[in-house]
Amino acid sequence: MSDTEFDIVVYGATGYTGRLVAEYLNNEYGGKAGAPKWAMAGRSEEKLASVRDEMGLPADTPLVVANADDMSDVEAMCKRTKVVLTTVGPYQLYGDNLVAACAKTGTDYTDLCGEPAWMAEMIEKHGAEAKASGARICFSSGFDSIPFDLGVMMTQKAATARFGAPAKRVRGRVRAMQGTFSGGTAASLGATMKAAAKNPSVINVLRNPFALAEGFEGPSQPSGMIPTYEADLDKWAAPFVMAPINTKNVHRTNFLLGHPYGEDFQYDEMVLTSPGEAGKKMAEAAAEMMKNPFGAKPPKPGEGPSKEERENGFYDVLFVAEGPDGENLHYCVKGKYDPGYGSTSRMIAETAIGLLHSDAAGGVGTPGSFLGEALVKRLEEHAELTFAVEK
Repeated sequence: MSDTEFDIVVYGATGYTGRLVAEYLNNEYGGKAGAPKWAMAGRSEEKLASVRDEMGLPADTPLVVANADDMSDVEAMCKRTKVVLTTVGPYQLYGDNLVAACAKTGTDYTDLCGEPAWMAEMIEKHGAEAKASGARICFSSGFDSIPFDLGVMMTQKAATARFGAPAKRVRGRVRAMQGTFSGGTAASLGATMKAAAKNPSVINVLRNPFALAEGFEGPSQPSGMIPTYEADLDKWAAPFVMAPINTKNVHRTNFLLGHPYGEDFQYDEMVLTSPGEAGKKMAEAAAEMMKNPFGAKPPKPGEGPSKEERENGFYDVLFVAEGPDGENLHYCVKGKYDPGYGSTSRMIAETAIGLLHSDAAGGVGTPGSFLGEALVKRLEEHAELTFAVEK
């Protein structure tokens, strides 16, 4: 794909998150030597031009028109670029043709997908063709699941250095987070629930932590769904709405890399509240909210927080690696900006750029399996994330 017109095409550039990606690429890389050649893409050239001008992007920012429902359109777009970065979800509704086209043409692909049943379907349908063509199909390249996927990877590196072997169990614990989940995340959950109602096999995928590990069945995993007092942290832990997708991606990375964490590895994610009776009540309330995590009025795709709200957002995720002699290692991933928008738009952009510089083989993978520590470095240098041993 070295002779393509573009390095990256941002598909869905007129949507809320797509705009943020375009803004980031322009602000972070615009005019710099060696910057990627990128274009805005969507259904309407008129709307693309309007958004480009409204955002104050350079007038010569290229525009690419492609309709997700038209396979010839999508294939033509793929042939013009090395990487397609897509924010057009829910992906189970709008992503089939694009994944198929990328696998066929050998074009790299990255998205913000948190839809495990659709991901499993795409692995089965297009995994072999992507391997043959050299296309790297990289799902879940935003807040779900980069901080968790790479967080576990770096935690295990630190655990191996300290204990002489990777930890058999790692706990992911969200200590603090300010910001909102994206409208795309809410829409994806809604689409998944509708799919499950029509096809009960979707439920099996959602329940299986190894659903993306292509036949591998590891040990029983902690559920993460029951409020729990964690004595070593002196806090209560509650269910985390993104755990069902993040845990699957962590296990898929482990699987694709040949089980560097071990075939007996256990991992779960929860949100920490506080100690005492107050913390217990908060954890129980959070568990109850899991029945309807986005409330009566979920955010809609295309909507999002103000610039001030995005810039004031943050997240802090603790990973606890359990050592062989009862000693625990604490590793922390922190991010500036609203996790579902401000930070996510930076993470997916850096994933796309990372794919440009990667020599990983083709197939359907994860940010961890394709890019690993190279992406950690990019995120620290450009996207204001930090990865560090805490104690």
